[in-house]
Amino acid sequence: MAFPLHESKLTVLPLAMLVFISILIRCLHASDPPLTLDYYASTCPSVFEIVKKEMECEVLSEPRNAALMLRLHFHDCFVQGCDGSVLLDDTITLQGEKKASINTNSLKGFEIIDRIKNKIESECPGIVSCADILTIAARDAVILVGGPYWDVPVGRKDSKTASFELAESNLPAAK
Repeated sequence: MAFPLHESKLTVLPLAMLVFISILIRCLHASDPPLTLDYYASTCPSVFEIVKKEMECEVLSEPRNAALMLRLHFHDCFVQGCDGSVLLDDTITLQGEKKASINTNSLKGFEIIDRIKNKIESECPGIVSCADILTIAARDAVILVGGPYWDVPVGRKDSKTASFELAESNLPAAK
Protein backbone atom coordinates (compact mmCIF):
# COMPACT_ATOMS: atom_id res chain seq x y z
CA MET A 1 0.00 0.00 0.00
CA ALA A 2 1.88 3.09 -1.19
CA PHE A 3 1.14 6.59 0.03
CA PRO A 4 2.46 9.85 -1.37
CA LEU A 5 4.72 11.56 1.12
CA HIS A 6 4.15 15.19 1.91
CA GLU A 7 6.89 17.30 0.39
CA SER A 8 7.36 19.66 3.35
CA LYS A 9 10.02 19.11 5.97
CA LEU A 10 8.47 17.05 8.76
CA THR A 11 10.07 15.71 11.85
CA VAL A 12 10.48 11.96 12.15
CA LEU A 13 8.28 10.21 14.69
CA PRO A 14 10.01 9.85 18.02
CA LEU A 15 11.34 6.43 18.91
CA ALA A 16 8.81 6.22 21.75
CA MET A 17 5.93 6.38 19.28
CA LEU A 18 7.44 3.60 17.19
CA VAL A 19 7.80 1.47 20.31
CA PHE A 20 4.16 2.22 21.17
CA ILE A 21 3.10 1.13 17.69
CA SER A 22 4.96 -2.17 17.93
CA ILE A 23 3.50 -2.92 21.38
CA LEU A 24 0.06 -1.98 20.13
CA ILE A 25 0.34 -4.34 17.17
CA ARG A 26 1.24 -7.22 19.49
CA CYS A 27 -1.68 -6.42 21.79
CA LEU A 28 -4.10 -6.21 18.89
CA HIS A 29 -3.23 -9.72 17.79
CA ALA A 30 -4.09 -11.05 21.25
CA SER A 31 -7.59 -9.55 21.50
CA ASP A 32 -10.75 -11.63 21.90
CA PRO A 33 -12.53 -12.20 19.55
CA PRO A 34 -9.63 -12.19 17.16
CA LEU A 35 -9.25 -9.20 14.90
CA THR A 36 -8.69 -9.97 11.23
CA LEU A 37 -7.39 -8.15 8.18
CA ASP A 38 -10.49 -9.08 6.19
CA TYR A 39 -13.21 -8.38 8.77
CA TYR A 40 -14.99 -5.90 6.47
CA ALA A 41 -14.20 -7.70 3.19
CA SER A 42 -17.82 -8.55 2.45
CA THR A 43 -19.66 -5.92 4.51
CA CYS A 44 -17.64 -2.76 3.71
CA PRO A 45 -14.78 -3.56 1.34
CA SER A 46 -14.03 0.13 0.71
CA VAL A 47 -13.36 1.07 4.35
CA PHE A 48 -9.55 1.17 4.07
CA GLU A 49 -9.68 3.16 0.84
CA ILE A 50 -12.15 5.70 2.29
CA VAL A 51 -10.02 6.27 5.39
CA LYS A 52 -6.84 6.51 3.29
CA LYS A 53 -8.37 9.09 0.94
CA GLU A 54 -9.73 11.21 3.78
CA MET A 55 -6.45 11.11 5.70
CA GLU A 56 -4.52 12.07 2.56
CA CYS A 57 -6.69 15.19 2.29
CA GLU A 58 -6.35 15.97 6.00
CA VAL A 59 -2.57 15.52 6.19
CA LEU A 60 -1.85 17.27 2.89
CA SER A 61 -3.93 20.27 4.00
CA GLU A 62 -2.31 20.32 7.46
CA PRO A 63 0.63 17.98 8.17
CA ARG A 64 0.11 18.34 11.94
CA ASN A 65 -3.13 16.38 11.54
CA ALA A 66 -0.99 13.23 11.39
CA ALA A 67 0.25 13.86 14.91
CA LEU A 68 -3.28 14.65 16.09
CA MET A 69 -4.51 11.26 14.87
CA LEU A 70 -1.64 9.33 16.43
CA ARG A 71 -2.08 11.13 19.75
CA LEU A 72 -5.85 10.57 19.73
CA HIS A 73 -5.31 6.87 19.05
CA PHE A 74 -2.65 6.65 21.78
CA HIS A 75 -4.99 8.24 24.34
CA ASP A 76 -7.81 5.92 23.28
CA CYS A 77 -5.71 2.76 23.61
CA PHE A 78 -4.19 3.72 26.97
CA VAL A 79 -7.63 3.81 28.64
CA GLN A 80 -9.79 0.65 28.34
CA GLY A 81 -7.95 -0.49 25.20
CA CYS A 82 -8.47 0.62 21.60
CA ASP A 83 -12.25 0.84 21.84
CA GLY A 84 -13.11 4.36 20.70
CA SER A 85 -14.03 5.40 24.25
CA VAL A 86 -12.03 8.63 23.90
CA LEU A 87 -14.49 9.69 21.17
CA LEU A 88 -17.55 9.52 23.43
CA ASP A 89 -19.15 12.78 24.52
CA ASP A 90 -20.42 13.33 28.04
CA THR A 91 -24.06 12.48 28.70
CA ILE A 92 -26.27 12.65 31.78
CA THR A 93 -25.10 9.15 32.75
CA LEU A 94 -21.56 9.14 31.32
CA GLN A 95 -18.56 11.26 32.17
CA GLY A 96 -16.27 10.72 29.20
CA GLU A 97 -12.53 10.89 28.77
CA LYS A 98 -12.40 14.05 26.64
CA LYS A 99 -12.62 16.41 29.62
CA ALA A 100 -10.06 14.65 31.80
CA SER A 101 -7.33 17.14 32.69
CA ILE A 102 -4.72 15.11 30.79
CA ASN A 103 -6.84 15.37 27.62
CA THR A 104 -8.14 18.92 27.92
CA ASN A 105 -6.35 21.17 25.44
CA SER A 106 -4.16 18.29 24.23
CA LEU A 107 -6.56 16.16 22.18
CA LYS A 108 -7.78 17.44 18.86
CA GLY A 109 -8.91 15.82 15.63
CA PHE A 110 -12.31 14.57 16.75
CA GLU A 111 -13.89 16.32 13.77
CA ILE A 112 -11.59 14.40 11.39
CA ILE A 113 -12.89 11.10 12.74
CA ASP A 114 -16.46 12.44 12.50
CA ARG A 115 -15.96 13.34 8.82
CA ILE A 116 -14.48 9.94 8.02
CA LYS A 117 -17.30 8.18 9.91
CA ASN A 118 -19.90 10.16 7.92
CA LYS A 119 -18.26 9.13 4.61
CA ILE A 120 -18.16 5.49 5.65
CA GLU A 121 -21.75 5.58 6.93
CA SER A 122 -22.94 6.82 3.53
CA GLU A 123 -21.48 3.68 1.91
CA CYS A 124 -21.75 1.11 4.70
CA PRO A 125 -24.33 2.22 7.27
CA GLY A 126 -23.99 0.72 10.73
CA ILE A 127 -21.05 -1.55 9.85
CA VAL A 128 -17.68 0.01 10.70
CA SER A 129 -16.79 0.90 14.29
CA CYS A 130 -15.33 4.26 15.24
CA ALA A 131 -12.60 2.33 17.08
CA ASP A 132 -11.50 0.75 13.80
CA ILE A 133 -11.74 4.06 11.95
CA LEU A 134 -9.47 5.74 14.51
CA THR A 135 -6.97 2.88 14.37
CA ILE A 136 -6.83 2.86 10.55
CA ALA A 137 -6.63 6.68 10.44
CA ALA A 138 -3.69 6.72 12.89
CA ARG A 139 -1.79 4.14 10.81
CA ASP A 140 -2.47 6.04 7.57
CA ALA A 141 -1.44 9.33 9.15
CA VAL A 142 1.90 7.85 10.23
CA ILE A 143 2.52 6.53 6.71
CA LEU A 144 1.67 9.88 5.16
CA VAL A 145 4.44 11.63 7.09
CA GLY A 146 7.04 9.03 6.22
CA GLY A 147 6.54 6.55 9.04
CA PRO A 148 6.37 2.78 8.72
CA TYR A 149 3.52 0.68 7.37
CA TRP A 150 1.86 -2.01 9.48
CA ASP A 151 -1.21 -4.14 8.92
CA VAL A 152 -4.28 -3.07 10.87
CA PRO A 153 -6.41 -6.01 11.95
CA VAL A 154 -10.02 -4.85 12.34
CA GLY A 155 -13.22 -5.96 14.01
CA ARG A 156 -13.13 -3.80 17.15
CA LYS A 157 -16.42 -2.98 18.79
CA ASP A 158 -17.12 0.55 19.94
CA SER A 159 -17.22 1.06 23.66
CA LYS A 160 -20.45 2.21 25.22
CA THR A 161 -18.56 3.30 28.32
CA ALA A 162 -15.68 5.65 29.03
CA SER A 163 -13.63 6.28 32.12
CA PHE A 164 -12.78 9.79 33.21
CA GLU A 165 -10.98 8.29 36.22
CA LEU A 166 -8.82 5.91 34.17
CA ALA A 167 -7.93 8.74 31.79
CA GLU A 168 -6.77 10.76 34.80
CA SER A 169 -4.74 7.91 36.28
CA ASN A 170 -3.54 5.79 33.31
CA LEU A 171 -2.27 8.38 30.86
CA PRO A 172 1.29 9.62 31.33
CA ALA A 173 1.52 13.32 32.08
CA ALA A 174 3.56 15.67 29.93
CA LYS A 175 6.88 16.61 31.48
